[in-house]
Amino acid sequence: MTLTSGSIADHEVLVIGAGFSGIGAGIKLREAGFYDFAILEQAADLGGTWRDNTYPGIAVDITSFTYSFSFAQNPSWSRVFAPGTEIKAYADHCVDRYGLRPHMRFNTSVLSATFDEQREVWRVRTTQGELVARYLISATGGLTQPKAPDIRGLATFRGKVMHTARWDHAYDMQGKRVAVIGTGASAVQLVPSIAPSVAQLSVFQRTPIWILPKPDREIPPWLQATFARVPLVQHLVRMQTSFLTELLLVFGVVYNRQTPHLVKRIEALCRRHLEEQVPDPALRAKLTPHYGFGCKRPSFSSEYYPTFARDNVALVTDPIERITETAIVTKSGDVHEIDTLVLATGFKVFERGNTPPYDIYGRNGIELGQYWHEHRYQAYEGATIPSFPNLFLVLGPYATTGSSWFSMVEAQTTHAVRCLREARRRNAPTIEIKREPHDAFFRSILRRQRNTVLYNNNCTDSNSYYFDHHGDAPFMRPSSGLELWWRSRRFDLDHYRFGGRP
Repeated sequence: MTLTSGSIADHEVLVIGAGFSGIGAGIKLREAGFYDFAILEQAADLGGTWRDNTYPGIAVDITSFTYSFSFAQNPSWSRVFAPGTEIKAYADHCVDRYGLRPHMRFNTSVLSATFDEQREVWRVRTTQGELVARYLISATGGLTQPKAPDIRGLATFRGKVMHTARWDHAYDMQGKRVAVIGTGASAVQLVPSIAPSVAQLSVFQRTPIWILPKPDREIPPWLQATFARVPLVQHLVRMQTSFLTELLLVFGVVYNRQTPHLVKRIEALCRRHLEEQVPDPALRAKLTPHYGFGCKRPSFSSEYYPTFARDNVALVTDPIERITETAIVTKSGDVHEIDTLVLATGFKVFERGNTPPYDIYGRNGIELGQYWHEHRYQAYEGATIPSFPNLFLVLGPYATTGSSWFSMVEAQTTHAVRCLREARRRNAPTIEIKREPHDAFFRSILRRQRNTVLYNNNCTDSNSYYFDHHGDAPFMRPSSGLELWWRSRRFDLDHYRFGGRP
């Protein structure tokens, strides 16, 4: 179907992306009485990261109770850390429960968005034609574009190559010699899952990862039934898991300068976990991070470390020199002959071409990606930017904190809907953040950022996607999840300029 623009606007709101960010935006829009919206998705199905990532062993690394919408708890999780298939099913459930499927337009990639200053609307150019909307909510997420390593000869390899985010389930690894490049969160789940079936598994590590013991277990049917009949019980469990997650992964990281002992205790817990699972001191030394906990995303696992005790698994820390047609050659000259190459090398995050993943032109032709690339990533409350009226970001600079991704989604979509409701009340079609409150927020962020573990715990060599090319860390807001929740509901609406022709 070709989408064509109407005389004024095809929709009041366009949401870009049908992952959990776009789903959350759609739910909040309907809840607030905004029904004239469309959710554009470049793929043929919804789910975002959980549609694309289907590698063996994939699961949440935050408890399922916390990794979900606060207002749409799922009583039927099979495990404390649910497998990826259940998270994808949860996304489908939310879409159907809140009536979002009729709003979704699949196989529709956004090429660019331009603010029409004369008509005060956004003109969105897509692969299916142009759409016009009064408001634009960019919900494209962060972990969507796989990042290939910059290794000489990668393109010459004749065997099977795949990224963890583009898994080929038709390919059989049974009995193959496999190399995994990368030891981040995806590799921590993948490596134990494929090790028993392959002939040889070589894991190439540049930077070791901090790993906490994973308290995972099946959720018995009687407890699932209790959650379904008495939702308050599950909400209480969620409160507990969210508090513990925030304490471990947020509070000590964000307020590291004030509470350095907390991160040190977490590091001690991780080291004890490593010592208990890896008796070989030489191997243990290779798996021990030399940067502080929190510099890059840690993970939970009770299976990753023991995998390296298998006879068919090797940890390679010698840097890769090049890749040939049949092997990986390290700088010491060792040649690792392989049949299969798995890239567990993560994603593009805050860099030009990914945030945002399409060109966005505001007033006076300013392009957002170029502006951020040249002038640092910045946005008021992680949501709005001067000279870009009627544009709201879900994953904006310094938007993410709290116990899970859903904390950010709920806060950012609440922020956007508050602005839309106020514009409707004032009969004002344009909403634009004023320069001074925007700049004041950014100054505050930069000041508070210096309290985080990112600038106080030897993060220089962590190779973390938290940092951008400016040396800033725009992926993480230096605040607690509670503060994020509060500010999304209490920010001063007078920080915005509501105007335009009624």
